[in-house]
Amino acid sequence: MQVSVAYSEDGQQVWLFVEMPDGGTVREAIELSGVLDRFPHINLKKQKVGVYGKFIKLDAALSDGDRVEIYRPITVDPKTVPQRKIGGGDDDDDDDGDDDDDD
Repeated sequence: MQVSVAYSEDGQQVWLFVEMPDGGTVREAIELSGVLDRFPHINLKKQKVGVYGKFIKLDAALSDGDRVEIYRPITVDPKTVPQRKIGGGDDDDDDDGDDDDDD
């Protein structure tokens, strides 16, 4: 069967295809892909993995066509990051196109 392994970090991303026997596991796919050689700092004991965005254990069996994803740890606490306004734009509320306060 063919599966793929995806990993991304600042400035680099890889999506590697792997041929493996039926019933192969997530861990086997990661090891066969060579991603651990390319990114030796990946720590499978700490980092979560998934298949198509759903968390999964390393010993889970894969199906043909699955995409294994190795997730990076969160580096910023989302509670401490200021919320961004959706839609961007300016801060004046008068919708007349200028930045002054007169209507």
